[in-house]
Amino acid sequence: MRIRPVGAHALLLDCTASAGVPDAALVEAWRAELWRRRAQGDLIAVEIVPAASTVLLDGLPDPTTTAEQLTRWASGVAAAEGGDSDGGAAEVVVPVCFDGPDLPVVAEHWGVDVPAVLRRLTGTRFRVAFCGFAPGFPYLTGLPDELALPRLATPRPRVPAGSVALAGPYAGIYPSASPGGWLLVGRTELVLFDVYADPPARLGPGARVRMVAA
Repeated sequence: MRIRPVGAHALLLDCTASAGVPDAALVEAWRAELWRRRAQGDLIAVEIVPAASTVLLDGLPDPTTTAEQLTRWASGVAAAEGGDSDGGAAEVVVPVCFDGPDLPVVAEHWGVDVPAVLRRLTGTRFRVAFCGFAPGFPYLTGLPDELALPRLATPRPRVPAGSVALAGPYAGIYPSASPGGWLLVGRTELVLFDVYADPPARLGPGARVRMVAA
């Protein structure tokens, strides 16, 4: 883990592995630890934002002191990497109608039939690694690395809201209609982003997610 200054009041934790591959487990371990430290008053930060290989801490009153704290906490975070960081977190059940147009493509890539794809998706316990691309769009981890999928060569100009999709090592759910190049496997009626809700995003980082056939 490397600590990089970002402007006057932020730090970026770089969790890229030595081979240049994002260490998702380390990102999640840091995310959970930093949220815990902030909740108990050990850390003052306005924003703690995980991404694929980084965690941004923004709104720090004293980045130098915070960097020293992070260095002291690093050994404990490394020991917790890959553990069940949010064992008490509630599981969000997402009802999905598995009728996506790209199901046969996913099945071909995985070397199975379509029913086996559905069994894999409903049998996986997902976790929200981070949100991005659009407000409330969750990047869900839990699928084995060997099942990573390519994006479409040409993105669709419009993907309907609620579309459940796969790309790379992630599953995701489109919170609103938008262009997109992920492989569509189904759709849900669950509202993922409501600007008037608190919090606005239904599935935030660290949330556990289970898909069920609707």
